[in-house]
Amino acid sequence: MKMNFCRIMRLLALRHREQEAIVNVERNRRYTYEQYHLLTNRIADVLRNTLQVRAGERFMLILENDNLSLMMFPSTFKQEGTVVMTNLRDPLEEHARQIDLVNPRVVFLETRLLDSYYDMLRSRGCEIVVMDPPSAEQATLTGVHSFWSLVDAASDADNDVTLDTDKHICMLRFTGGTTGKGKCAMYSIDNWMACRDAAFINTDLGLSSATRLLHVSPLSHGTLMLFFPTVYGGGTNLTMNQLDMESWREQVEQERVTHSFLVPTVLYRLLEMQRAAPKDFSSLTTLIYGAAPMSPDKLGELVECFGQIFIQGYAATEAPMVISALDKAAHQPGDATTLRHLSSAGRATPGVEVFITDAHGIPLPVGETGEIRIRCKAVIKGYYQNPEATAAEFCDGAWKSGDLGYIDADGYLYIVDRLKDMIISGGFNVYAVEVEAALAAHPAVLMAAVVGIPHAEWGEAVHAEVILRSGLSISAEELIAQTRARLGGYKAPKSLIFVDQLPTSVVGKVLRRQVRDKYWQGSTRKIS
Repeated sequence: MKMNFCRIMRLLALRHREQEAIVNVERNRRYTYEQYHLLTNRIADVLRNTLQVRAGERFMLILENDNLSLMMFPSTFKQEGTVVMTNLRDPLEEHARQIDLVNPRVVFLETRLLDSYYDMLRSRGCEIVVMDPPSAEQATLTGVHSFWSLVDAASDADNDVTLDTDKHICMLRFTGGTTGKGKCAMYSIDNWMACRDAAFINTDLGLSSATRLLHVSPLSHGTLMLFFPTVYGGGTNLTMNQLDMESWREQVEQERVTHSFLVPTVLYRLLEMQRAAPKDFSSLTTLIYGAAPMSPDKLGELVECFGQIFIQGYAATEAPMVISALDKAAHQPGDATTLRHLSSAGRATPGVEVFITDAHGIPLPVGETGEIRIRCKAVIKGYYQNPEATAAEFCDGAWKSGDLGYIDADGYLYIVDRLKDMIISGGFNVYAVEVEAALAAHPAVLMAAVVGIPHAEWGEAVHAEVILRSGLSISAEELIAQTRARLGGYKAPKSLIFVDQLPTSVVGKVLRRQVRDKYWQGSTRKIS
């Protein structure tokens, strides 16, 4: 099917004309739907006619959230080029590796990075567009353009670009790379329309023209999934560039934020801050969390503090939509069954095929643990320039998630662990997430990371690194004993240390790989 997104956005602008579409908190920029439509027309005109980005060519974004919000849908859907999303916080060397793979014609760059990135980008033939006005010296550099100068000179008229929603690769995006170098995922427009539709199918999300959704996680990553449906619903996308939770709390209060997405590690911090110095969160109706599992014990504390406003969403780079959701009603104290459901990822979005297989791809019955596989319209087209990985991770239209899990008799999906995070100790399988949940059940524990470390007899031994809550204490021996009482001896950590911080990804996932790697340095066998 072909579609013209200038016409689609024009109709949205007519419907929601004076409603705020975009609010850039840190740059103090506000655009109504009418202004946003005209602005994104100009950006598309810059890409097509000034920068000469053609169908099959690519342009890359190395940007923070405020500027990403201008370069998202609908800008990218109003022209023929393919946008390449990156993680702004990756080092220059990683961006260079990504550029060598995708060969972008143009790179949109935060101005503060120009001096350090200029030689690398120009040596690869890239034109550079800086998003804030360059200095007088920077403006004289060959191949450097000022974003707002280009936009101000462009046309805001609707164009006649029509794109095939199934065949056109509208976006490339790199996977998180927590188990190695990130792969480059290819997205069609239909993938993102499936993302939009899933948000409305899961009615508990409550996205509408009244929505004011604050993005603090990178828009280039998981929170992008909420940007699309918020625009289609006529709501407001608000952006922050830095993960500053005190600033986040202030914006929720001042901007009357209704929705936001936070990962569990950040929610734990937020809980501590709100207990110490409460803010007015009366406008906040929906807090979506994901990217990592959460301890049921911690969930109980969060609900007690904030109310029944939590929704868990399970999604992935390779399937960018709400694959399953644990709704607000499930986030409450109750009997053993209710508590068990709190440790799940909820139920599959209607229309999404989620099934569990053994190592050979044979479907397993209800209750048995195996690899989670997913079929839906959001499943990507494969990995760019990587047919081997595409063949290995996609089978018969399904994505092989690499997550271990099971589906219970009530249809709840449980994610036991990543296949590559499973610890094999003395022949027994130990799931890191299960041990982390047991550790987090103690009131003194803020968060934990559990990994396998080398052991001469068992192959791997269970080891934990733990962050304690401020002002609380417990000994390592007591915490290990509590975990042993809950899980049994072979699952309990054999060693445990207390740390001030744990390594986390750009979206707040604890990077077990980084915790694990320091224990395997110099070993002849590496755990991946």
